[in-house]
This record gives sequence, C-alpha cells and structure tokens, in this order.
Amino acid sequence: MQRRKFIQNIGIGSLAFPLTNITEIDKIAPSNNSVIIPQGLEEGDTVGVVSPSSAIFETEPYLIAKESLEAMGLKVKFGKFVKSSYGHLAGTDEERAEELNNMFRDDSIQAVMALRGGSGAARILNKLDYEAIKNNPKIFIGYSDITALHLAIFEKTGLVTYHGPLAVSTWNTFSFDHFKRLLFDNEKITFTNPTDKGDHLAQTKNRIRTIQPGEATGRLIGGNLSVLTGIMGSEYFPTNWENNILYLEDVGEQIYAVDRMMSQLQLGGVLNKISGFVFGKCTSCNPGGSGYGSLTMEEVMDHYIKPLHIPAFSGAMIGHIDDNITVPNGLKAKINATKGSIELLENPVK
Repeated sequence: MQRRKFIQNIGIGSLAFPLTNITEIDKIAPSNNSVIIPQGLEEGDTVGVVSPSSAIFETEPYLIAKESLEAMGLKVKFGKFVKSSYGHLAGTDEERAEELNNMFRDDSIQAVMALRGGSGAARILNKLDYEAIKNNPKIFIGYSDITALHLAIFEKTGLVTYHGPLAVSTWNTFSFDHFKRLLFDNEKITFTNPTDKGDHLAQTKNRIRTIQPGEATGRLIGGNLSVLTGIMGSEYFPTNWENNILYLEDVGEQIYAVDRMMSQLQLGGVLNKISGFVFGKCTSCNPGGSGYGSLTMEEVMDHYIKPLHIPAFSGAMIGHIDDNITVPNGLKAKINATKGSIELLENPVK
C-alpha cells in the first residue's frame, strides 16, 4: 500500500510543475482542478462494492457479483450498508454516502465499484467527502444512475472515473476484456464496435451511424442522458464543456423525452461548446404514447447535432447492454466519426 501511496503522491505532486510544449488538448481540464488518474489494478487487489443507488432485495446477485470479481483475481469487500434498504433505495442517504466515503478512506481498498444503478445517487452528492476522494484517488466504476457520481467527482476533484460495468452486470468475455485491458493492463485502447456478420451477408448488429464525419479530440465527459440532465444547474454538474467530447446513453426513455433532454443540453449551452459527440445505445427507447406521431431517434440526434458541424456518431458499445465497454470519464481521447472509433490519448490508469 505504501508503494501505491508513493506513486499517487508523485503523480499528484508533478501537476504543480509547469509543462512545456503544451498543446490545445493539454489545456482541457475540469473547472477548477487538475486531472487525477488513479492507480491501476493488480491481481490480489481488493475491490470495495457499494450501493449508492437502488436496493437489491434478493441474495443471489450479491453472490454472482462476488464470484465474478473473484474470477478476475480480485478480493471483494462489501460496504457496511450494501444490503440495507430504505424504500427503493439501498439505505438512507446518510448511510449510502458514508459507505462510499469510507471506501475511499480505506487504504486496504484499491478500487470502488457500484453494485447496481437504478435511482438515488444524486441524493447523496451533497454528502460526499470530496477532499477524502481527492486525497485518496482510486478507481471508481459503474454506469447508469452512477453517472451523477462520475460527473460530481470529476467536477469537484478532477479524478478520472470509469463509466463501465456494475458488480451485478453481465461479465461476458467482451466486457471483461475491455475492463482488463483498461484497468489491469493500462492499455490506450481504441474502442471500435464488433464487426462480426454472423451468418448474414452484411453486418446487422452493433452498427455505427456517422452523424457528422471527421475527427475530434477532447476529454470524454458524459454518461446516462437522463441522469446527466437531472443534475444540470447544480454545483455538481461540469461547468467546463469547452472542447470536450460528450458521450451519452440511456434506457427505457420514450423518444419525446430524449428530445426534451437534448433540448435542455442545447438551451443550457453544453452542445455549442463540445468538440465531438458520441451516442451509445438507447436500449428500449421507443415512441411510446406520443399521440399523433413521433420523431425517430435519428431525427432527434440529427436535429441537435448536425447544426453543430462537429464530428459525431451513434451506436457505440456504451449503455445498458451486455457488451458494455469501460469509458474513462475525464480522460483525453480522439474520436473518428467515420470509423466510429474512440482512441484514448493517454494511459487510463497509473
């Protein structure tokens, strides 16, 4: 553990010295903080599992989560309140915040993973110990409702976190391979969609759609669309969107609701500042009971994104899907909207 602390302190301390030959991409940073990249994982490390959002009322998911993480060579430590419940939530706001704060303060924990998403993470944003998180930087991973925590942590501390599988996610070969290459092997991955045609003459699954061709560089900032827009206007929502790449995903939203949330991003001044745009999957998003008709998802995206004249594509492997990649939130990257690729420009961990 002392070795890890020493490396982390070197990494944090080096940010105080001026750099030479600074490029435009180097100038991109969170609002008032330097970016912090956490230490990577090694076999034998301990992962702290927390429940900052909704509760799980059955016992089997806990067992599957533990067995999956142990199969990766990791040890598992469940949070103090991980099996608690308060209505649909995994404990009171105070309990869920305390659990997350304690995991960052605990020197025996090398990474923190959310058990599941659901709802409720935004309720604890004002109860988190951001100084403790900043002073004890470690991997934090999850997606869906966990987006609120990713955005708040990056805004308040500059810590790069990871929009990726939850402890109870389907840890198939695809999702684990990306997780391992990123957080164990420290690989600067170039994310692309699978191109397997199966027994078809043309690819029918996991296709990307180019909204606007070209390449763009910037910090990857985003997550779940409805959660992200839900904390707009608060002090936990990122204030520096200039030249960042916005990535989004969602699940179970009707298309008119997606349109409303994209309008919110436009009116809030986010869209006219970003350098690039990636939309992952909007799983089970449909017209719903929209009355006289509905726009398609393509029409909604084109309406808000094409006038920006920035590189943009949709269909990336980000979202409520089994084949879910792990995206470093806050890391520098380059997208190629024609190829549908996301290339990391710096190491994802130390």
